[in-house]
Amino acid sequence: MSSRIVTTPAMTAASARVTFSARRVPALSILLVFALLVPAAPASSTRRGAGPGAAGIGDPYYPLAGNGGYDVGHYSLDIGYHPHTDRLNGETSIEATATQALSRFNLDLVGLRISSITVDGADATWTREQEHELVVTPAVDIVNGAPFAVVVRYSGVPRTFSIPGTTLRTGVVRTDDGAVIWGEPEVAAAWFPSNDHPRDKATYDIVLTAPTGLKAISNGRFLGRSTGGPGRTTWSWEVTSPMSSYLAMAAIGRFHLRRTHTADDIPVLDAFDPRVVPAAARSLQVEERIVRFLGNSFGPYPFDALGGIVDHAPLGAALENQTRPIYSESFFDGGPNTYVVVHELAHQWFGDSVAVDRWQHIWLNEGFATYAEWMWNQERGRDGPRAIAAYFCTIPALSSFWNVAPGDPGVDDLFSDAVYVRGGMTLQALRAEVGPDAFFEILRTWADERGDLTGTTDQFLTLAETVSGMQLDDLFEDWLFTTSRPPSCADARATAAGDIRLPMFAGTGR
Repeated sequence: MSSRIVTTPAMTAASARVTFSARRVPALSILLVFALLVPAAPASSTRRGAGPGAAGIGDPYYPLAGNGGYDVGHYSLDIGYHPHTDRLNGETSIEATATQALSRFNLDLVGLRISSITVDGADATWTREQEHELVVTPAVDIVNGAPFAVVVRYSGVPRTFSIPGTTLRTGVVRTDDGAVIWGEPEVAAAWFPSNDHPRDKATYDIVLTAPTGLKAISNGRFLGRSTGGPGRTTWSWEVTSPMSSYLAMAAIGRFHLRRTHTADDIPVLDAFDPRVVPAAARSLQVEERIVRFLGNSFGPYPFDALGGIVDHAPLGAALENQTRPIYSESFFDGGPNTYVVVHELAHQWFGDSVAVDRWQHIWLNEGFATYAEWMWNQERGRDGPRAIAAYFCTIPALSSFWNVAPGDPGVDDLFSDAVYVRGGMTLQALRAEVGPDAFFEILRTWADERGDLTGTTDQFLTLAETVSGMQLDDLFEDWLFTTSRPPSCADARATAAGDIRLPMFAGTGR
């Protein structure tokens, strides 16, 4: 993966040219003899220039999220889960490349007990710091630029987390027949050691073993199932496109599976708890049509698998897990709800394929997915983005809604209404300024050029100015970074309020 920022100490090395002449040979011989008499340094000692990797990847919102000094290319997860005891047994293999000479490095893992760690096949030592920092010291220092392999074996009762600003529980969340592993911004550290930040994307093999009779669903393509021991079944999954760690998920329970293919031969796998309302299944049946609709504006669907999961559990949220979002059944209590499906599938382009480089830029996820809902509203013959944005412009200027700057909301307001709605309004303001042709060219180019990578607000602004040929600093400043109602809202009027469907806040369940 590229688009990586790793915090490492600045290092310089001075080199000197040495020329030996015939007159210096005797002295050189003496030096060689002396060198033979000095014991060699043990293999585990620190090579010149090697140092510890940083305990954070460099995100000011979450200073200890992720780690520095290496880039993960691939995870292989072999996870066993026992619902009756809520016990997890895991073996995670990590293929990574050092981005500095490493004497030690950190992984993110919360609570679970380590039984062994190897680095390139040799036993490593470890300590625990700052609750979720697993500090690994390999037997031999890792050379800058060198690939290395880590295998961690662990077990225990996994933890849950809270989403900032909400009462929602994430991580390994128990259900009455299994568990759902999901969440944002932190979840991976609850069930596998990782570089737990969206910036370090990787491919995955995910193998889940659960009691026979339960199904174990994850991201990507389903490779098959097999007997995992007496009374146990193993389910195997493959994620071939780079994925941020928080998007890796698992759902274990008594699911009904629906498997089809799109017209483009993309496998579709949906999983429903038999107890969820029929409206949930009817809503997800529209997935292919929604992907086709979004693709007309955003470009081709970015992945090789598609689907969704609806569990009978009080999740109270939906999340854009790559290739297979998870939906709380509560979204369908009032009947079919395609808006939440549009929101999460729009994230497959914006949030999953193009990930945030830092959590500050989350409007690039949620504003885009909210705008997709507004587009879908128009597709259904109702009011479109222009009218919906005008409706929200009528929120009083003194409302707290305008107090959050979506381009830099802060940790406590990471999932606030403003990030979603004002993020969507920013896109509508951009569309009004540059025109629809340039606007959709900007979105398609962003999805294409940043696909499998990460993005920032500044990069999006630069692209928008390049495509449109216009100076857009003031527009982005007004809509993303001021804590007041933008001046362009002053004369806005709702044109069809009775037909407007308010945003679902589906990405976080708000």
